[in-house]
Amino acid sequence: MRAATVSRFGGPEAVEITELPVPVAGPGQVRIKVAAAALNPVDAAMRAGVFGSDGERIGLGWDVAGTIDAVGDGTDRSVGERVIGLATGHRTPLGTHAEYAVLDAHAVAAAPATLDDTHAAALPLNTLSALQALQMLALSPGQSLLVTGAAGGVGAHAVELAHHSGVKVTASASAGDQAFLLSRGADHFLTRGQAPVAAGFDGVLDAASVGRDALAAVRDGGTYIGLWPGQEPETERGIRIDALDVRADSAQLAELSHLAESGVVMARVAQTYPLDAAAAAHARLAEDGLRGRIVLVP
Repeated sequence: MRAATVSRFGGPEAVEITELPVPVAGPGQVRIKVAAAALNPVDAAMRAGVFGSDGERIGLGWDVAGTIDAVGDGTDRSVGERVIGLATGHRTPLGTHAEYAVLDAHAVAAAPATLDDTHAAALPLNTLSALQALQMLALSPGQSLLVTGAAGGVGAHAVELAHHSGVKVTASASAGDQAFLLSRGADHFLTRGQAPVAAGFDGVLDAASVGRDALAAVRDGGTYIGLWPGQEPETERGIRIDALDVRADSAQLAELSHLAESGVVMARVAQTYPLDAAAAAHARLAEDGLRGRIVLVP
């Protein structure tokens, strides 16, 4: 089967399409015939060597949508089930950018019935990241949240989910994204780089990795959550600082799938590429102006 991998670190040109054996589902696992797999910044980071390696070939891809075609012992999934899933891990030999992928059964859930595979594939990593970051913030209905990078994959879903839970959301993004974010539930909008009037937010989800400028918007004793562990600023004024380490969770994925069916969460796809053009997809990811996910189709 074909799979997108890297054997050396570098730019988009480092992505190779290689022939690998079709993987086998072990105990507690399912094998998915991949219909679509989104491309995310974490894939570019893996390709560039941000997470290092053990000198072995690395498979790319975390998001997946497709159909289960084999199951291992001890799973409650069925062959023929249409699913979405998240394959976490920075140095694995096979990711989801392939014709087949093997995931733990606890990392998959039924795909949204109202979405095609291309849009369903855009959901797992970004929606799980948004949901788990909001859980870390632990805000109550009526409290205030600032989301930086609010037009991005994680940021937009954080706006949607926070609004759905009753949190008052201020979205920070480019001026051209204002109408979209207000339509997705933002109560207020700040143009990127525009400072809040005062440091009064109960929490900040710093999806744009703004750092100290985002921290300055948090009230004393509030909470700051970043998306890249190790890049968060030093704490001050009693602010709780933490960073997300996203995990696969079938129950949460199932909840998010239902929210996508009901329109609370909206999957956005900017462009699709065939798997064989994965290097070109990586090059497009590096360009400005992308709204929505790039999705690879085997």
